[in-house]
Amino acid sequence: MPVMLDVDQLSCQRGERLLFRRLGLTLSAGELLRVTGANGTGKTSLLRLLAGLSYPAAGSVRFLSSPILQQRESFHASLLYLGHAPALNELLTPLENLRFACASAGDAASKTACLAALDRIGLQGQIDLPCSVLSQGQRRRVGLARLFLASRRKLWILDEPFTALDTHAISELAATLDAHCTAGGAVIFSSHQDVSFRTPQRTLDVESFAA
Repeated sequence: MPVMLDVDQLSCQRGERLLFRRLGLTLSAGELLRVTGANGTGKTSLLRLLAGLSYPAAGSVRFLSSPILQQRESFHASLLYLGHAPALNELLTPLENLRFACASAGDAASKTACLAALDRIGLQGQIDLPCSVLSQGQRRRVGLARLFLASRRKLWILDEPFTALDTHAISELAATLDAHCTAGGAVIFSSHQDVSFRTPQRTLDVESFAA
């Protein structure tokens, strides 16, 4: 499988603190990589660097052999990044939020497809409610429903995607990540939870690169 992401000598600094240094990894199509480490060690910072949302103190991130900073448009067209906190409009329903998120990202998604995605993630009973009344887990699911509509985006970077999900939703999400890898995509995710996958799972411990 071709190498999708190549990270070399990456360092991350927040204020005066160096979180990690000389971090390296490669990720090929079909691979699943779990990022681990205690809170505050730089998991989210690493994922944001890999997604091109912040700049490293040193080192480089390459996507399909080219630096991501030199191909922002094509890189982000191939990327789906979901942060830990769902970016929702509290006044809109789950369906309205999902359709808006897809349209903003340039992903064509019909109302029928969005309804099916929300049903798969367990929100069939909350379709018409404003997101302001949803629980933390339900709000999280609204954002995760995008995964069912983003198969064309080959690289998925997910920050704690299994947080606040019940057993059924965890199984459904794990199966979705497996299917994406089987289809030639690649997934990087952080998680404190041990989740079973069919795809062999690699692990990167951010603490092993602590400064």
